[in-house]
Amino acid sequence: MIIAEQKPLAEIAGFIKDCERVLVAGCGGCVTVCLSGGEKEAEILASALRIKRRIEGRPLETVTYTAPRQCDPEFIEAMENVVREVDAVISLACGVGPQYLAERYPDLPVYPAQNTKFAGGSRAHGVWEEYCGLCGDCILHRTGGICPVIRCPKSILNGPCGGSQKGKCEIDRDLDCAWQLIYDRLKRLGRLDLLKEVAPLKDWSKARDGGPRRVIREDVMI
Repeated sequence: MIIAEQKPLAEIAGFIKDCERVLVAGCGGCVTVCLSGGEKEAEILASALRIKRRIEGRPLETVTYTAPRQCDPEFIEAMENVVREVDAVISLACGVGPQYLAERYPDLPVYPAQNTKFAGGSRAHGVWEEYCGLCGDCILHRTGGICPVIRCPKSILNGPCGGSQKGKCEIDRDLDCAWQLIYDRLKRLGRLDLLKEVAPLKDWSKARDGGPRRVIREDVMI
């Protein structure tokens, strides 16, 4: 899932300093799961903004709405009636949400309330860790299900660097060397032969470096 972290209240408040009525839009997708942008967080943020403005002597009206997903046009269309009554929208979705909203409502300012961090998963309650670099060319079949692109600080594709010592990364001695983990995993699976295959140069054009990406599934198009 996409992991995001809410921006500081002062920064968000600065976006809407000239507004009198705003929509705080939550998202029921990834940011709900990582506890930063769901219905509960939207209500808390709206309340905090109202309190801050009341203290400043400039009252603020807020409306909240949480879409099942802000990355899907059919769900943001449902905001139509609410959007007509506000001066701006504060989106609590990942970076996709504010862009979809800005595209849908071109005459209305849309502000991001989150810093989108990475694609990852939960390691413990309240702890999320990056696992995927969204490179567009997955090689997990060669590396025992452990991604060296993101889990190795150097994104090395063919074995560990010379700085790895006792299974730890030279960049961070508290970090397990990704290639040590890969070796241990492949050994357990009886597939150390995969380490003899030399990975070609990474085609980064399939990642963000090639510009905005698009996936088209003609079999599910309407």
